[in-house]
Amino acid sequence: MISEQLYWNPVLETMPLERLRALQLRKFKAIFTWAYEKSRFHRALYDKAGLTPSDIRTFRDIRQVPKVEKSMMRGIQCKDPFPYGDALCVPLEEVSNFRQTSGTTGQPVYQADTWQDWEWWAECWAAILWAQGYRPSDRVFIPFGYNIFVAFWAGHYAAEKLGCEVAPGGVLDTQARILKIRELRATAMMGTPTYMLGMADAARSKLGIAPGTLGIKRITCAGEPGASVPATKKRIEEAWNAKVFDHAGATEIGAWSFECLDQPGGLHVNEAMFLVEIEDVETGEIIEEPGRRGKMVITALDRMAMPCVRFDSKDVIEWDGAPCSCGRTFRLIKGGVVGRVDDITKVKGVLLAPVAIEEVVRGIEGLGSEYEVVVEKQGDSETIKLKVEVSPGAEGRVKEIESELRHQLRLKTNLGYEIEFYDYGSLPRYEVKARRFKDLRKTA
Repeated sequence: MISEQLYWNPVLETMPLERLRALQLRKFKAIFTWAYEKSRFHRALYDKAGLTPSDIRTFRDIRQVPKVEKSMMRGIQCKDPFPYGDALCVPLEEVSNFRQTSGTTGQPVYQADTWQDWEWWAECWAAILWAQGYRPSDRVFIPFGYNIFVAFWAGHYAAEKLGCEVAPGGVLDTQARILKIRELRATAMMGTPTYMLGMADAARSKLGIAPGTLGIKRITCAGEPGASVPATKKRIEEAWNAKVFDHAGATEIGAWSFECLDQPGGLHVNEAMFLVEIEDVETGEIIEEPGRRGKMVITALDRMAMPCVRFDSKDVIEWDGAPCSCGRTFRLIKGGVVGRVDDITKVKGVLLAPVAIEEVVRGIEGLGSEYEVVVEKQGDSETIKLKVEVSPGAEGRVKEIESELRHQLRLKTNLGYEIEFYDYGSLPRYEVKARRFKDLRKTA
């Protein structure tokens, strides 16, 4: 195993940049060497590129290390050592936790963790929760179906690590979870933005309870970009009368980012535990300056069983040039994760990021939180259809709402839409990751 293990320490958050970069480089060399020596998958990848551990001396050298994509991980799994394949760096006997990706972008990827890795997960999440104001006095309710998807497992353990009281609501349905929150007087919870809105709606419509009266003070969201979308964040905060914080992570990467109490309009990268690079999608150039979007290439600097070294996440992000008022030296991702390279697509010749539609829909009074977008090709022409729900009490304002909706969509996305209005509650509801954008051109 790697001898030096420097995990979470609050001092790291304000470390001078020069020392922080030196720490990242030292850790990258160590995890690269570990993967080179222990993983047949990584060794073959690096041998093909003509790279050995002695070649990694500077950050510029890191850019020569081949990237790993999710499709590559799918290709090696279900082989010996079963079911993880050649990327496993430890004996099977040392694997203590199995997780897999959600499968929203294809065949799930299996992820092995040792107990040391799982402690690392909890450390990452402890940094997140502490930065968002979680303290031992909090009673944290987790309305999440515990299963093989990592979701809020690590959040649970991190809350315990901080000394919070944790109430798991896994097998309860939505209404029972709401009633349990009231019964226990919970002060905090975690969930996807979609489910936080869905719970609020169920409290009002099914139980006659105003969610803002339940005493929740803070909510940590993950799994979707929504909590970094101002209109979505505002809806959740107003519904629950609570502060809403975003976080981005992934099963095969770890919990790499967090929004702090100062809420600077973006996410801190936990740079003591991760190395984030932003790559220009067209040229492959590494983007150092703020204001230019690219895709994230990320390394988990301390994960051992299945290393994550220069993983091509496909997440679209950009650096924020301004420091955060909280005093952390960890850099900020402006606006959080704004989408995925896979999701940003051309419609009628115009580049479209689905998150822009979310910002419009969630920002218009009289529309429900749920919506659905369908892109189709009919002959030589393309159509984009937007399905929305009318909030209770706003049925008489449909023409006014439609006019504002069309104006904002044209302004924010430069596209025209076929708009269909539905009764409130008609569109699908989701508990984990929502699937609202459907590009049927790919299946035609």
